[in-house]
Amino acid sequence: MRDQYDVVVVGGGPAGTTASGLLSKWGRRVLLLEKEKFPRYHIGESLVPGVMPVIEDLGATQILEELGAIRKYGISLLWGDNPEPWTVRFDEVCPFPYTYEVKRAEFDNLLLAHTRRLGTTVIEEANVREALFEGDRCTGVRYSHSDDVIDVHAPFIIDASGQAKIMARRFDAVGWHSDLKNLAAWTYFQGGSRYDGQAAGNIVLENRPPGWLWLIPFSDRTCSVGFVAPSTEFTASGLKPADVLYQRLDEALEVKRLLAGAVEVSQVRTAKDWSYTCERMSGPGFIQAGDAAAFIDPLFSTGVMLAMRSASAAARAVNNILDEPDSEASIRQSYEDGYRAFLDVVISFVRFFYDPSKKVVEYFEKARELVDPMEQLKAREDFIILISGLVATHPIMDYVPKAPVTASSSS
Repeated sequence: MRDQYDVVVVGGGPAGTTASGLLSKWGRRVLLLEKEKFPRYHIGESLVPGVMPVIEDLGATQILEELGAIRKYGISLLWGDNPEPWTVRFDEVCPFPYTYEVKRAEFDNLLLAHTRRLGTTVIEEANVREALFEGDRCTGVRYSHSDDVIDVHAPFIIDASGQAKIMARRFDAVGWHSDLKNLAAWTYFQGGSRYDGQAAGNIVLENRPPGWLWLIPFSDRTCSVGFVAPSTEFTASGLKPADVLYQRLDEALEVKRLLAGAVEVSQVRTAKDWSYTCERMSGPGFIQAGDAAAFIDPLFSTGVMLAMRSASAAARAVNNILDEPDSEASIRQSYEDGYRAFLDVVISFVRFFYDPSKKVVEYFEKARELVDPMEQLKAREDFIILISGLVATHPIMDYVPKAPVTASSSS
């Protein structure tokens, strides 16, 4: 049946489940197509407070708490000209004093189950082959499931296909950030030591030029440990990525101290963390969210936050478009303008922060320049707001949850 759904969402990661969950909550008929069977492994386990208002808006806060994930109250860094680790706490300024360190397989599976409970029809192991167009308007998608090939149509399509980037690849619209062509190599350890008190859940970032190390602690006493550097660094070394990681861990200071006595419990994995921003993020009948629209270097653990905040904004945009079809072009443009402004702030700060020679206060002052030119907060507070993902650069990216009132949701 044509247009059995109001919206088809491609992808069941945090972006797809956020968009589908919110739209279902607002009374829309939503189909979500996910190519894999959950739970499935994914990197990106450290959340920032910018996800919390979206999780609240989804009604998933208690479920996340029941997951048993360790609370993350801040971050600790060995970075800049300070020879000792330094820490910032979210509760110094953020309205959300903590977030979580999560195993993504568990977290993503939780969100997928939650969007089902909100009313989304979810089909797993559904491989979207192509988007369907009538003229220049996207009207549906073609997907395979089991031995069947199925066409499904809807008034609007949300591309949350992650790095598959279905729409961006179709239009050759991926704009790579050539200075951030990095490679990540990571593994998992069990044991070692943690910081005391609430800092036990802090992510630890340590600069190891020309890259950096991360350590993410989990509630089961395991931790994720990885090294990110330009791809050329790995190639020039002549070593396997795993050996580069081990070499950097041996040279480390704070991360090495915390790993003393720990045992590696996983094989080393690698991924290309090549940053990009799509040159178009929407078109007639479709909109992109999450990694399908942009991916920014994971230095500040912004991946899930960008996915969920962009998906929340995309859901509001689509909801409004369904109510006011004649305003589609202006609504889509507002979404793109807002998301690009938000991304520009994040990537500008990542580039600045990659210089490890600066004084810590210079990082704070750069954050103020980007998000608080009127100096309404202390520079340190601006830094925390920025890395927390709570800065609002445009009304459509405002972090305060706004559930649109629609005819379908008020009836």
